[in-house]
Amino acid sequence: MISLRPQPFTGVNSKQCHSLSPSHLSRPSLPNLSHKRPSLPNLSHKLPSLRLSIRAIDAAQPFDYESHLSHRFTKSTKLKIAIVGFGNFGQFLAKTIVNQGHTVLAHSRSDYSEKAAELKVSFFKDADDLCEEHPDVILLCTSIISTEFVLKSLPLQRLKRNTLFVDVLSVKEFPKSLFLQTLPQEFDILCTHPMFGPESGKESWKGLSFVYDKVRIGIGESRELRCERFLDIFKNEGCRMVGMSCAEHDRHAAGSQFITHTMGRVLEKLSLDSTPINTKGYETLLNLVENTASDSFDLYYGLFMYNKNAMEQLERLDLAFESLKTELFGHLHDVLRKQLFGKAEEGVERPVDRIFLPELPQNGRLLSSCSENANKETS
Repeated sequence: MISLRPQPFTGVNSKQCHSLSPSHLSRPSLPNLSHKRPSLPNLSHKLPSLRLSIRAIDAAQPFDYESHLSHRFTKSTKLKIAIVGFGNFGQFLAKTIVNQGHTVLAHSRSDYSEKAAELKVSFFKDADDLCEEHPDVILLCTSIISTEFVLKSLPLQRLKRNTLFVDVLSVKEFPKSLFLQTLPQEFDILCTHPMFGPESGKESWKGLSFVYDKVRIGIGESRELRCERFLDIFKNEGCRMVGMSCAEHDRHAAGSQFITHTMGRVLEKLSLDSTPINTKGYETLLNLVENTASDSFDLYYGLFMYNKNAMEQLERLDLAFESLKTELFGHLHDVLRKQLFGKAEEGVERPVDRIFLPELPQNGRLLSSCSENANKETS
């Protein structure tokens, strides 16, 4: 757009302008058009000329409507996610979340500013500053034993009233109960557990299990869509999505994850080394030790302390080991009898009893009877 602004002609002074009579302002006569190159009359002595000056240029640019719609759609499907607890696991999740185009903020007790910059994450040393960014999702990536302290230290009053809170702890009933007791009713709650970590998921998340429980999602299409968009982060990476209650998760986890970590810790105490003749089974044990030893002891302690089923599994594991020793020593007893009595017992078949454990005992009620039976058999 060209803006025109009249400028007074400097060739005529103000006295000349005032001295002009009305006759001078009359309409000029038309020139003779018979000439090939007609000359225009010189009006500089009659009227002040107008000098044109360019004030601004605002040329219309072509509007890419499709690009505009694409940008609006992309913005509407992306989330602003604040990761609280930016340790190894928080950084591990942030890398994938950023790659999917979401905005990621982070806060932690330690200063991870440089690491956050590498991952294109905005790091906030102060939790108040983080919450004033009004994230759509608060993702707790803290250790199990520090979750309660961290949650209660957040300035919840600075967040949007319907913020979605998500945890990724290895136990589920504990954070569910903590969220319900601590968070206002307006906040949404999603309990999740990625059944993998920086080691097992460093190459790909495809086929790895992701457990979730929609504990409390408010009424409204936007709130439901926000929850689904968060779950889509893991679905898009190929995870096997498993909807499961927190109580059911803890029952299964005690018999799988806690036992796995326990066996890995036990084998770590043996200081196992690789040999030139490793079998596939032995390689599996070494990998188990490596994966469990890379996790902090706080994680293992949290699996034990905050899952009510863990103690029963630990006692059951101890009973299984004692039962195995009983069976092993029972066979040794048969060998010694043959050496002592020789042919006196030839032709006499002795029954071989294998000891099997009962179903999972409830709070150790069956443990005493099982132990007594094992002692009777060894006597």
